Amino acid sequence: MSRFVRASKYRHVYGNATKRDQCYDNLKVTRNAWDTNLVKANPLFISVNLEASGGGAFAVIPHGTTGKLSETLPVYNGHTAAVLDTDFNPFNDHVVASASEDCKVMVWTIPEGGPTESVNTPALTLSGHARKVGHVLFHPTADNLLASSSADYTIKLWDITSGKERQELTGHTEIIQSLAWNYNGTCVVTTCKDKRLRIFDVRSNKVVQETNGHAGIKGARVSWMGNAPRIVTTGFSRTSDRQVFIYDTQNLAEPLKQENIDTASGMLMPFFDADTSVLYLAGKGDGNIRYYEWVDDEKGLYFLSEYKSAEPQRGISFLPKRAVNVAECEVARAYKVHVSLVEPISFKVPRKLEGFQSDLYPDTVGAEPSLTVDEFFAGKTADPKLISLEGGFTATAVAKEFVTSGPAVEATTEKLPQTDKEYQEAYHALRKENEDLKNQVTSRDLRIRQLEGQLESLSKK
Repeated sequence: MSRFVRASKYRHVYGNATKRDQCYDNLKVTRNAWDTNLVKANPLFISVNLEASGGGAFAVIPHGTTGKLSETLPVYNGHTAAVLDTDFNPFNDHVVASASEDCKVMVWTIPEGGPTESVNTPALTLSGHARKVGHVLFHPTADNLLASSSADYTIKLWDITSGKERQELTGHTEIIQSLAWNYNGTCVVTTCKDKRLRIFDVRSNKVVQETNGHAGIKGARVSWMGNAPRIVTTGFSRTSDRQVFIYDTQNLAEPLKQENIDTASGMLMPFFDADTSVLYLAGKGDGNIRYYEWVDDEKGLYFLSEYKSAEPQRGISFLPKRAVNVAECEVARAYKVHVSLVEPISFKVPRKLEGFQSDLYPDTVGAEPSLTVDEFFAGKTADPKLISLEGGFTATAVAKEFVTSGPAVEATTEKLPQTDKEYQEAYHALRKENEDLKNQVTSRDLRIRQLEGQLESLSKK
């Protein structure tokens, strides 16, 4: 056996847990069974899908608002059914989109410092899907371009400045389980319940590559591996082994790399850091987060280490790379969803050197768009604009104005029951209304029979 240890800057990366008083505690996280990450993060806020009676809600929480949160936490509650997914606009930290079981996509604005009261009127409502909307994902280079996938087997691309649908992607035969943009946003890759992996040219609505994915029936996830022509998928084998596949996007016939992880039952959520070529795998229901380094050689995927915890995760999301703490050699920060809290986990490279570590932090994706929506659909292509982290990154706390000409939904004035007494009163009121409606139907049936008898008698004369 060779004693050679492969050199890597990230071989000793470790995950640092956060004390409970620095977590986001006392949250009523949704119990919906839809496969989603439950949480999203940007440089200023995190969004969390919540359990709500009589509709759907999610919270937007500033990074500094930690500890035990108030029972009356401000929420965004304009949906009439459960919120399934959210995503922040990468070019405006004060805009967030949400997808729901009510078949709608809503776009919301966030005030400076975060919301101080609940909001039930969105800035924009996007209607067009025939069934529940499972995912929303902003475009990586074009400003204000949003993708949404639905259980109606379609993906729609929306211009949120006008509220208009710009493209619809068709070709799926079952529910879309996950989607991801490529580096410059010209293509979308999807996993589907029909076990097929598809790459779409979004401007022409053409499937440019398609292949069989994981053979298991429990679902699959996909992520694009930065600027390289690679995608990573996670799923299950026929015998329920959890798997990771790496594909060359120019030829999906066979995976470049196949690796069985274990036999646990939870979905593996993949997150690829393009700047470090590190792949993070977090399993639903697991307490650990594995991470691997991808190298373009014969072996390809090298196991680095894993973050271990006794607390299982229900969902997870990673902070955009531009917002990590470079002074502490932080290379990634995850937000892990527990039953009633969200915990930040910082991944760091152990170094004692002073100053900026340029080898750890190549130029990364910034917060400025490369294209407008019209330029993108006119055929123009551009890579994301990159920034240096040498001087650190400071998010703009001043809210950037978001203007849309699309329709918003009027706020509902109906007050939902809050206490047991109010629920009982509402129940009896609905029961009385039901009885009144039954009586009206019965009386109308009698009147119809009378009129039919009169008509029959007239026809005999």
